[in-house]
Amino acid sequence: MTARHVEHVMGTVFSFAVRDPGPGTGPAIRRIVERLHRIDALFSTYRPESEISRLGRGELAPADADPEVRWVLERCAELGAETGGYFTATPGGRLDPSGYVKGWAVEEASRALRAAGSRQHCVSGGGDVQSAGGPWRVGIADPHRAGSVARVVTGHDLAVATSGTAERGPHVIDPHTGLPAAALASLTLVGPGLARVDALATAAFAMGARALRWLDAKGVRALAIHPDGRQETTGGWG
Repeated sequence: MTARHVEHVMGTVFSFAVRDPGPGTGPAIRRIVERLHRIDALFSTYRPESEISRLGRGELAPADADPEVRWVLERCAELGAETGGYFTATPGGRLDPSGYVKGWAVEEASRALRAAGSRQHCVSGGGDVQSAGGPWRVGIADPHRAGSVARVVTGHDLAVATSGTAERGPHVIDPHTGLPAAALASLTLVGPGLARVDALATAAFAMGARALRWLDAKGVRALAIHPDGRQETTGGWG
């Protein structure tokens, strides 16, 4: 029987489905939930006392920040260099590494379940998914029809991340223009690890029309849905 848990944290909903639960599953999920709330306390831009908020106001020196905060900001800097600045921890000029943190938190939760002995589970946060084992079927929301699925991805050990305008409107900013990215309605990436996949989805969505060419050159599986409803994929989509 599949063990399930739903947790409201980080301003969204995290859900767990473990197909191979054992005696350690419940305690592991409790530890994971505690860690998710700790990550939220460190990185939330909505909490004035969080380390990210204090760093952004200049009240905390980077060298004095929690090691995980320093590690995340280092990863964000690396992704910024890789994407030509389309991924940034300072969207709109404000320190906010949320584009990396959520996917990383989901991937960390999956890693903790593996450490507890699970080889068949799925963790989602804010609609983005990290699975272990399989096969798993992950629906990709249709940005033009609320509640509808545009495509289904099936496979093992999947990370699936979507960036788009359907739920939050045009919220992804092109850091080079300072304007909301609007060339695509949604962009979904599939890969092995959600932290990187989620960050690349945000960066590529900000690139707009050239996103699929850039992702194809990197060998990343991607599905773009255009504002007119047309669907386009990279060569490796399958």
